[in-house]
Amino acid sequence: MAQPPAPTGAAGTPDDEFVRRSEPFRRELLAYCYRMLGSIHDAEDVLQEIYLQAWRGYARFEERSSMRTWLYRIATRACLKALEGNGRRPLPSGLGSPSDHPDEPPRPGPAEVPWLQPAPDALFGSAPADPAAIVEARQTMRLGFIAALQHLSGRQRAVLILRDALAWRASEVAGLLGTTTAAVNSALQRARAQLSQIAPTQDGIAEPADPARRALLDRYAAAFESADVSVLAGVLTEDAVWEMPPIPTWFAGRETVLRFLAARVLAAGEQRMVPTSVNGQPAFGSYSRDGDGVYRAHALQVLTVTATGVARVVAFLDAGLFGPCGLPPALDGAAPREGFDHQRPHTAIGH
Repeated sequence: MAQPPAPTGAAGTPDDEFVRRSEPFRRELLAYCYRMLGSIHDAEDVLQEIYLQAWRGYARFEERSSMRTWLYRIATRACLKALEGNGRRPLPSGLGSPSDHPDEPPRPGPAEVPWLQPAPDALFGSAPADPAAIVEARQTMRLGFIAALQHLSGRQRAVLILRDALAWRASEVAGLLGTTTAAVNSALQRARAQLSQIAPTQDGIAEPADPARRALLDRYAAAFESADVSVLAGVLTEDAVWEMPPIPTWFAGRETVLRFLAARVLAAGEQRMVPTSVNGQPAFGSYSRDGDGVYRAHALQVLTVTATGVARVVAFLDAGLFGPCGLPPALDGAAPREGFDHQRPHTAIGH
């Protein structure tokens, strides 16, 4: 397959001009594709196809719209095509009721389920300067919001993301989708109504101030490493949720979650926690010690932190997610644990 030209920094040829004009939009288009598809791997694949199509068609670009709008038009078509026949990527909590049997081994999940994937903040570059834009971008990249989008049709997702996350005007979205402003407004109203029934309220995920937040995250990590259930009880909210894709079994309620962790997960000295940031949320790479004493990548834990504690943990049992998050595949057992540093990249994605 032909590939679009790599950036060269030169000028004067059509390829150089295409790179110069299109590259500034690459990261926000990746965020858009991720919001649409719920998979960072699919988003990266589709982004390559978008730039290939744009490169091939650049000679026919007639400046009737901005370069950004033209690229979003190509991106929307590519995402809608990718969603045909495989439009939903759930989390376990989107497939059924929580388990009431935390002492039993979780049942394995069906291999064919395309699970929702997290998106490492490091892939999306610098945060916007506008504080309001930072808040909006984080809210529309949170796992709960991306999971809620999975309940919408592809066109509803596009309308909602373009209007609410990217602040496009209804007329601009209508032009991009080849429809009317009235149709866009109607689709947006339906999408908002559906989302309001299933998405978390934004004020429900308000976080504590930075010092309290760092202390909370450090207590959480230390409790995991020392298998201290009593400390975890003070960190988790009463209605805390624990889920572990690709395992469909999930648990709701602090007592149930703690029973599961005590029975199936926690063991003093057997785990190490390394902080990172995913979907605009704090996260930890969880490493488990093997027979040689080496701590190897086990699960990427993405936390939803509220003013009252950790309300949800999605532990993705996929060591392949560690690399994109800047996490090593293994740790030296003698190295000290690193505390959660709020100065780490905590990117706001997407405008």
